[in-house]
Amino acid sequence: MARILLFHSMYGLRPAVLDAAEMLRSAGHEVHTPDLYDGRVVDEPEAGIEIKDEIGQEELLRRAVAAAAPYTDDGLVYAGLSLGGALAQNLALADTKARGLLLMHGTSDLPDDAATEIPVQLHVADPDTWEPVDWQNAWYLRMRRAGADVEVFRYRGAGHLFTDPDLPDYDPEAAERAWAIAMDFLADF
Repeated sequence: MARILLFHSMYGLRPAVLDAAEMLRSAGHEVHTPDLYDGRVVDEPEAGIEIKDEIGQEELLRRAVAAAAPYTDDGLVYAGLSLGGALAQNLALADTKARGLLLMHGTSDLPDDAATEIPVQLHVADPDTWEPVDWQNAWYLRMRRAGADVEVFRYRGAGHLFTDPDLPDYDPEAAERAWAIAMDFLADF
């Protein structure tokens, strides 16, 4: 089973993230859910953006690296939701021992010299205002060029954070399907 580091979205370490971690633990995985917002949790995107901007991208990345440090010796599967996915991707590409990357709702840009052979799975709404199709397609091509084994699953009509039952984007059918596919992906580690 996998050792997973699961990063939260810009909304903070919400119950949906903790519930996802418990679901993964019940499948036998070791899951860690660092709180990059120091306990702050919000329900509105504007409030999440405000916290993210207050902390700053550099500091969020520093906090993510510090959260990963105790677990990297045996190889991690990095995972994240939206903003957390972007952070997970950055860490996975920098970690030569990374075993995989599970992205729920979000990606990040890739450096030109990115190189990895890890399996990557992305679950994203279709369409998604935060992750437009053109961006997703370019991201996919860059990940493939970097050497990653990439699978993309798009959920037609779902909102951006469709796995969080406490947000307006929630889509129970898409969430169930996404987590079932993700669980199969993680079973291989």
